Amino acid sequence: MKLRHTLLNASALILLFAGGQVMAADFLDAPEVSISTTDTVGQGFYLRGDLGYAGWTRGGDPSLRLFDAGTGTTNTASFDNDFDQPFSGTVGVGYQFNDMFRADLTGEYFEGDVSGRGRANIPCAGEALGTSCGGGLNADYKAIGLMANGYVDLATVAGLTPYVGAGLGVTQLRWNDVALRTSCVPGAAACSGAAAVNQTFDGESSWRLTYALMAGVSYNMTERLKLDVGYRYSQITDGDLFNGSDIDGLDDGLGRHEIRAGLRMSLW
Repeated sequence: MKLRHTLLNASALILLFAGGQVMAADFLDAPEVSISTTDTVGQGFYLRGDLGYAGWTRGGDPSLRLFDAGTGTTNTASFDNDFDQPFSGTVGVGYQFNDMFRADLTGEYFEGDVSGRGRANIPCAGEALGTSCGGGLNADYKAIGLMANGYVDLATVAGLTPYVGAGLGVTQLRWNDVALRTSCVPGAAACSGAAAVNQTFDGESSWRLTYALMAGVSYNMTERLKLDVGYRYSQITDGDLFNGSDIDGLDDGLGRHEIRAGLRMSLW
């Protein structure tokens, strides 16, 4: 009996020892597990393209500086204006620094036309004192903008990421032919009855400082493709509209409220 117990105990010890060796070998041969402390989610370059609808473009009040050679005086006429052709296109390249911050450089093209009416408190050429000069203005323009933009992505819920952003850049605003029609408006004195005068001026071109504020939401269509819908307000500073021999035009800049939609595609 003692021999049997001794053999059983020895067998148990051998099995335990062999099992322990197998477990140790399995542990040593197990694949290495490592934890990275570097967060690379969402990082990398991306391309973007957007279409914009600026149905709420406002140019302040364009003005005319009129010189009366008869009296040697200068006066200013302000114009109420209406803008048309509200669509724009934008392309750009950007970088997603992390899941919260990103920035991009964009180029934008848009064009439009403007019409307005105003009145100066001096007579039209050849008219008597006591009258004023009313006018109608029509012009069209083309614009190319270059902007540097930064964004903060607030959070992502069900694939939707709201964001806010701001941009700073320059816009080349090129006015084409400016058509001006002036006519006498009677006041303390009567008009001579002369026909209205039609004039055409070559428009001016200049680079203007531009800033923008944005807010919107993006949607993850795939891992690399996002749909972006948002609002942008941009302001282009004022500048020359045209320059003539005895009359100059000055625009009051452009303030544009836009609804924009586009795609962002991650490159890697």
